[in-house]
Parts: sequence; structure tokens; C-alpha cells
Amino acid sequence: MSSLATELADYEAKRKELISKDRSLRLDVLGQDKLSALEIEADGLIRSIRVTEAESVWSADHPSIPHPFPGMEFLTGRSIIVQTEIFKILCKMPKGALLHAHLDATVNASFLYDLGLQEPSIHIQVPQVVNAQTLSTALPKFKALPTELHNNEALSLTSPSYVPDSWVSLAQAREQFDPALGGPDGFDRWVLSCLTINPAEAYGTHNTVTKIWQKFTSTFRVADGLIHYAPIFTKYIREFIRSSIEDGILYVEPRVNFWIKYVTMVNADGVENVTHRGLLMIFESVLEETIADLKAQGREDEFVGAKIIYSTLRFLEPDELDWYFEDCIALKKEFPHLIAGFDLVGDENVLYPLSHYTEKLLNFRHMQKDAGVDIPFILHAGETLGDGSKADMNLYDAILLGTKRIGHGFSLVKHPELMNICREKNIALEVCPISNEILRLTSSMPMHPLPILLNHGIAVALCSDDPSVFGNMGLSFDFFQVFVSSEVTGLIQLGAMARDSIKHSMLESDRKEIALEKWHRQWQKFLEYIVSRA
Repeated sequence: MSSLATELADYEAKRKELISKDRSLRLDVLGQDKLSALEIEADGLIRSIRVTEAESVWSADHPSIPHPFPGMEFLTGRSIIVQTEIFKILCKMPKGALLHAHLDATVNASFLYDLGLQEPSIHIQVPQVVNAQTLSTALPKFKALPTELHNNEALSLTSPSYVPDSWVSLAQAREQFDPALGGPDGFDRWVLSCLTINPAEAYGTHNTVTKIWQKFTSTFRVADGLIHYAPIFTKYIREFIRSSIEDGILYVEPRVNFWIKYVTMVNADGVENVTHRGLLMIFESVLEETIADLKAQGREDEFVGAKIIYSTLRFLEPDELDWYFEDCIALKKEFPHLIAGFDLVGDENVLYPLSHYTEKLLNFRHMQKDAGVDIPFILHAGETLGDGSKADMNLYDAILLGTKRIGHGFSLVKHPELMNICREKNIALEVCPISNEILRLTSSMPMHPLPILLNHGIAVALCSDDPSVFGNMGLSFDFFQVFVSSEVTGLIQLGAMARDSIKHSMLESDRKEIALEKWHRQWQKFLEYIVSRA
């Protein structure tokens, strides 16, 4: 062998060794020696489909989409995504647990709106007459009113004589909507546009993090009066769990906002008297009903249950937190099986940082000890483009406060020591790829920092965050975006993240083992399905 040939062989060996070392902390690499022949075959098959579709789908001409590519802007590329074989395959994948989703944004917006139309008590108001000039700015507000306050006059939100902020029945407002604005169909489009973010907003008019967050938070204000009407809420929870199961999600751990003290919902009689305890009773009732129905159908392997993360908002003053801590502890005592943890939510870039609440959060631990309960922190932190900003610095506080998981953690990759701590202490990140992209933290999935986290061996649970607003219902879309935007990540890494989501859930250890056993059975069936397609 010539000296050049020897040098080349040595180079190739070193190259292979360097690549292997660089990827040595990834879960799909760490578990390579434990892979079954079926896993290896299925992984190879789906990788080959990815290569084929990169050419046949993403390199093809799409008249309405001038720049298609794998992992592109979700709202623009969604119509292509749903046609792909990879998406159809991933819809059948067992996803594990959904660990980061805000309950008020977990059900398809059209489904929620239809629930509102079915309820005669639901009324609507707007702050100004709706016309061509105000259509895009007049945000509706919904509320269930008691019978004696129902407005039966033939009022129209589009009539010049409409009195701003007066209540009109939803059905009537829809029927009387100005034909020049589309009549009832135009009304439907208007309401749904207020409940969701569309591509023009995400990628055009709302072209900064601040602007898109303004649109984002407005969708919650619009949905609030529909969701927080007890008859609708019951159906809403049922649909959230049903649709999660349909997408292969085994367990859900949504965040529930408690920021209005004492009461949180309007009862069936139109009176606002459903307490925080009442909300949990409804949630528990639907959960038990769903589990019983699945058992009767012989489908116990499809779902193991749900807990909630008690959340309140970052605009509260520190002294105000005491009430919510006491409320959370009281609910934990009565519903120990439902309360998974505590979080503070809201736009980190403009609201108070965790450091603003340090003393109170530390004292919450003592309050728990005195009450004989354990309510771990599961904190949002680092959902920002900042480097050294208040939102970015939340990562230090979340870790020092002992958070069990980090919500988003988008800026974590800027902090090598924090990444080491997360790996060593096994603090998982709840990564919400599509949410991060639509809320303008990244322009596309190939630019997302997720591969950095995976290559550093940090545990990741893929999450949907606010699917009703973004249109990424379930978890299949997020898994898809992650898979197609990397040539390294394959089926094994997707499976490892799904499995890790169960491991890092707040399920009790015995129930966690049961969930993992069920997931493994589903995983085996999924692998067999992929191979059977070949």
C-alpha cells in the first residue's frame, strides 16, 4: 500500500471516530447495541422514504408555495405535510406523553366554535361596530348569560345602530352578519381568524416576537368565554383527551391557568360560580369516564391518564402569589392524583422574570412541607432570542429552584454549564418546535437548536404548546418537522424522545412503569406496521 493510500485510510478511520465521538451522547447512539433487528429495519425504511420525499415532494413545484423545503414554515407548508407518506406513518407512532400544552389551546378551534353555536346561552360582544374597516381589529368576547339576560332583539354586530360592548346571542349575531362581509360564512371565518394565527400574520404583518405575541395572547381572550362555560368545558376536555389518544398520545399533563381568584367558570345556569375545585371535579369526571370507556372497549393500552400543572401568570406581584400557593396546596390535598406541579406562565420577554419571585418561590417549598404535600416546580424558562436578557436569565433561576423540567428552554444552548447540569441532573426540556417557529424564535426547523440539545445528551420531550392556535393538533406535526429537517435524527431518536417523555412525566413510579410497558407494546406494533409497508 502506498504512503498516500495509508494516509487516506488513516484519515477515514479518524473521520469515522470523530463523527462517532461527536454523536456519542445522543440517545439513538447510546442505545444502539440494544436495538432489535426490527427497529433497525424500520429505521432504515423510514429514512429511505425521507430521502425519496425530499426529492419527489419538497423539490416539486407547488404553485402557491414558492420555496418548499423539509422543515419549512409550518403554516405555509402544512398543506404539503399532510400529503406525505412520512406524515401518514408518524400519525400512527406512539408518542408517549404530552408534557407541555396549555389547556385553553388544546382543542381544534373549529370544534370549540361549533360547541359555542350549540349553546343558546352563549352571547357575543364587540368593542365597536364590525365593518370592512374594523373586521381585523374588532376582537369578539363570548360569555354564557343566564336566561333572564338573553337578548332576543334582532341586533347585528354590523349594524350602525349596534351599541359597543352590548351582548347579542351568538346564533343571532351569526345570522344577522352583514352579507357584504360574507353573511354567516363570513362570520364563521371572522371568529376562527380571531381564535388562530394565519400564515400572513405569522410570516408577514406580525413580524417581530412582540407583535406575534400580541396576536397570540389575543386568541386566548377570545376563546376564554367559550371554554369557561361548564357545559362546553366538559365536552372540551373530552375532545382534548379523545384527540390526544387518536394521535397516539398515552398520557397528558396540560398546564391550567388559575389567575381569577375563587371562581373560574360560568355554570350551566349562566351564573359565574364554578370554583377552581369545581374545574378539577369536571376534569376528573371526564378523565374517569374516558378511562372506563377505553377499558370497556378493550383499549386500555391506548391511554394511562392525565394530571395538570397548576399555573398562574407572571404579571402578578410577589405578595399576590401567596393566595395561589395556598389554593394550589388545598387542591393538591384534595386531588393528590391530579396536581402534577406548579408553573408561572406568560411572555417571558415582557413580564416579570423568575428572579422577581425568588423569595416567594423558596417559601412555597416551606409551605408545602408544613402542609405535608409535594408540588414540584415545572417552570417555563428561556423562551427567548435573548442572550443575557431577563427571559434568558430565567434558566439560571429555574435550575436553582429545582425545576423538574424546563418549559421551552430555547436559549439553553447559549449556556454550556447549564446544558451540563441538565444532562447530569436529568432535567428534561419540553421542546415545542412548531410553537417556537410560529412565535418567531426561529424561521424554520433546520435553524432550530434542538439538534444541539440532542447532541449534548439532554433529555427532550417534544410538545405542541398551543395547538388550537397553531393548527398542530396532537404531536404528529411536531415529530414530522423534527424528523424531516435532520439527516441524523431517525426513527430511533424519535422513539427515544417519546419514551423519555414518559420517564420525565409526573406519573407515580408504578404507573410510569405501566405506561412504559404499554408504550413498548405500541412501539413494537408500530415497527411491524412500517416494515409491513415495504
